[in-house]
Amino acid sequence: MTNDPRRSDSSVFPNPVYKETVLRPLFDGAKTHHVDGFQRIDRAHLVMLAETGILPRDVAGRIARALEAIAAEVDPAGLIYTGEVEDFFFLIEKELKARLGPDDAGRLHTARSRNDIDHTLFKLSLKARLDTVLAQALALLEAMIATAEREAATLIVAYTHGQPAQPTTLGHYLSAAIEILIRDVERLQAARAVVDLSSMGAAAITTSGFPIDRARVARLLGFSGPQRNSYSCIAAVDYITASYSALELTFLHLGRLIQDFQFWTAFEVGQIYVPNAFVQISSIMPQKRNPVPIEHMRHLSSQTVGRARMMLDIVHNTPFTDMNDSEGESQEAGYQAFHSARRVLELLAAFIGAIKVDPARVTENIRRSCITITELADTLVRREGLSFRQAHEIAASVARAVVAAGTDLPSGGYAPFRAAFEAATGAAPVLSPEAFAEIVSPEYFVAVRARFGGPAPEPMAEALAAYKAAATGFAEAASAAAARERAAAEELAACFNSLVEAG
Repeated sequence: MTNDPRRSDSSVFPNPVYKETVLRPLFDGAKTHHVDGFQRIDRAHLVMLAETGILPRDVAGRIARALEAIAAEVDPAGLIYTGEVEDFFFLIEKELKARLGPDDAGRLHTARSRNDIDHTLFKLSLKARLDTVLAQALALLEAMIATAEREAATLIVAYTHGQPAQPTTLGHYLSAAIEILIRDVERLQAARAVVDLSSMGAAAITTSGFPIDRARVARLLGFSGPQRNSYSCIAAVDYITASYSALELTFLHLGRLIQDFQFWTAFEVGQIYVPNAFVQISSIMPQKRNPVPIEHMRHLSSQTVGRARMMLDIVHNTPFTDMNDSEGESQEAGYQAFHSARRVLELLAAFIGAIKVDPARVTENIRRSCITITELADTLVRREGLSFRQAHEIAASVARAVVAAGTDLPSGGYAPFRAAFEAATGAAPVLSPEAFAEIVSPEYFVAVRARFGGPAPEPMAEALAAYKAAATGFAEAASAAAARERAAAEELAACFNSLVEAG
């Protein structure tokens, strides 16, 4: 038992423990993340009240002048929560009362609630973060396309199940990751479209009996429009789940790419060379070159996935209504996902632009692993008329013999090939030693894979053109959205300043 008076006093709000554990953190979060949003919402709502005649213009003008004074005189960063008011919203109302008296000050809140204010506030903040991540994802996409184009013919070893599988090119490999990133950007854009709907005008749940203009407020705040159903405005919170689902998938996917880079830079593989600018040395082992930025990208991607998934878990099994679960503290926790996301995107774009393939290591790994043998089987089907299964068995026999002899396919593969072919078919092969050497070369392997989506020059050129077109489309969409929001900000400033002059 305790006699701590803070825990026993239940007559005065706020209880000191509640103040310190809940109200102060919420207040500090609001003053850190949402001051600009509060200001914009107050001003847009006030302009609408004046334009619709809900408030007389002279009253709206006095409120506008008071809001301008508060913005100039109150430094949010220096505010310390005292418990005199419940939250940041009531602090602004208190400041209005000090300048205008309770009658005029109380009129700003006509036809609105903290419910619609909060969700609009969170959307403004989330939309800005999505725009930043989208811009950085586009920068990464452009860096990946540039590197894929530069390395379109650069041979690498492709792995399946952790083992050398077939030769391809770095450009072809990166193209696979580019396609995923394009789809991830599309998911982020789709999430942004959900966020880009204003909740203002929903009030507590059911809108208002006042003749408000919800579309006008949405436009002044830079939204594409108002969210239609007022209950959905304060209850759905799918703008949260859409955003964090898209973010989670993006970094789950990037984490796999980053893990490949970790594997490829291992000493035993070594097909990727990381420049010294991205390498840290050991404090004790002089020979070590540690490409630790890869590890940082990997764990920051995992942190982003975890933080984004946390937001989905918070919403899981919550009631379909306005609730604190989706509000201030959860929103602030979710912002950490965007913070780590931006770090990964920026670093990965720089890293991908800097890495190089080590051709000597790639050549040696191809030589030792016989990974061009699939094309020998394919060619036997096309040129010798064998079934694929028979051709596959001959090719497998050749690979076993080459590996056992410690040689490679171009220089030491023809003799075991001829023997295996004659043993299987009872006839001599059509292929000459020169033709055999060409067929089992990695350059030939890539060149003949000219089908749609393959690594040969023709499909790669077509794919890169498509990726560039997608990137251009993303850039144009972002530019259009930014232009619309700049225009909205200018219109809001002009309308609000007009009210200030009227006051």
